[in-house]
Amino acid sequence: MPRPDTVAVIDIGKTNAKVVLIETATGAQVAVRAMANTVSRDGPYPHADIEGLWRFILAGLKELQAEHGIGAISITTHGATAALVDGEGLVLPVLDYEHDGPEQTARDYAAVRPPFAQTFSPRLPNGLNLGAQIYWQSRRFPAEFGRVQAILTYPQYWAWRLTGVMASEVTSLGCHTDLWAPDKGTFSSLVEGQDWGRLLPPLRPAASVAGRVLPQIVGETGLSAQTPVACGIHDSNASLLPHLGEREAPFTVLSTGTWAICMTVGGSTERLDDRRDSLANVDAHGRPVPTARFMGGREFEMLAGEAVAPSPQEIDRVIRDYIQVLPTFVPGVGPFPHAKGRWTHEPAGLTAGERTAAVSLYLALVTEAALGLCGIGREIVIEGPLARNVLFGQALANMAAVPVTASGDATGTCLGAAMLLCEIAGRSQAGEPLAPLQHAAFADYRRRWQEDAG
Repeated sequence: MPRPDTVAVIDIGKTNAKVVLIETATGAQVAVRAMANTVSRDGPYPHADIEGLWRFILAGLKELQAEHGIGAISITTHGATAALVDGEGLVLPVLDYEHDGPEQTARDYAAVRPPFAQTFSPRLPNGLNLGAQIYWQSRRFPAEFGRVQAILTYPQYWAWRLTGVMASEVTSLGCHTDLWAPDKGTFSSLVEGQDWGRLLPPLRPAASVAGRVLPQIVGETGLSAQTPVACGIHDSNASLLPHLGEREAPFTVLSTGTWAICMTVGGSTERLDDRRDSLANVDAHGRPVPTARFMGGREFEMLAGEAVAPSPQEIDRVIRDYIQVLPTFVPGVGPFPHAKGRWTHEPAGLTAGERTAAVSLYLALVTEAALGLCGIGREIVIEGPLARNVLFGQALANMAAVPVTASGDATGTCLGAAMLLCEIAGRSQAGEPLAPLQHAAFADYRRRWQEDAG
């Protein structure tokens, strides 16, 4: 298709939802609409506020179309989420993956889920394995599940709402779902064993055009009836796209938001450990990508609150006095899933800058542990909010001993999602390598943290 002047990216993250307009000639963000992505507590279980998100998406598209014009639409979302639909819409609410309902059937599910060697998908708590979600829903709500005509992974659900076309796609199927066998490029034995294959629509590439916007969407937004909509992509994999073919493998992309996700393109899967939240994602070309992750953004909010740039004196005090955060404050995930998080000093007695410094160093140290599982490439590129955290990047550069650069793409995923539809100038926006942290006591700080973290 001819390159459109602009691409509107619908970006549904776990914490925030956005509609971002990308100018394809420059890769610049022309405009952004954003809202908090809240969990609804009514109904049979905690679930996504689908209709609230839908109203936000339509309003964002209408405003951006009126103000700038939209040439095409792409979609990226968080993983571990699917919609169970019939011909009319949702049969059951879209489950919040942090809900513990799937633990009710965990023992029975363990007997049918494929081994790690087949899926590179570790067993995760609550609903973080999409297969566990679907299994629980099928047992807990058998009558409703009997009406399901299609299981749509999350980006493809929104594509269906916009175009009426159903599809499955490998990046969303390949992110710790238990549904995909990356080495074979096929559905896993779980899909066959549970007879879910009949509910999963045909596979389509993330970069394919799912269809044109429906007439009712045209009427509500003012979009052209010829506006193409991409099939859509898992958000961490969207972060990889600007770098594929641009960098020499192996290289590592650290995609950050609610999660901090380390992905080493061209790396080995040999060190992946299913007990420590490491796995193989699947990139837009269907290739396994060694991955390790933890809830870095969630922990930063819990521990530091609003970021305050620490002064050199505050950083010095944190390091010299061994003011440390030990993992983990989100149990069950990350490289220390069974550890109980704690501070070595009472955080109430610290300045805001000292808290930010301690938490930034904590996130860098957990990232180093995650990289020990998925491998470190020749270089590391930080995407998303942590790209703006200079101390985090400098500490990581000190420990990784490879060049670490911060991406200029503020949202981390939107540029890659826009690239599904066309070539975009400025596709790789990483800057100059960050200077490694220089502090005489940091090596000892790191050693003591590693000993105490276990």
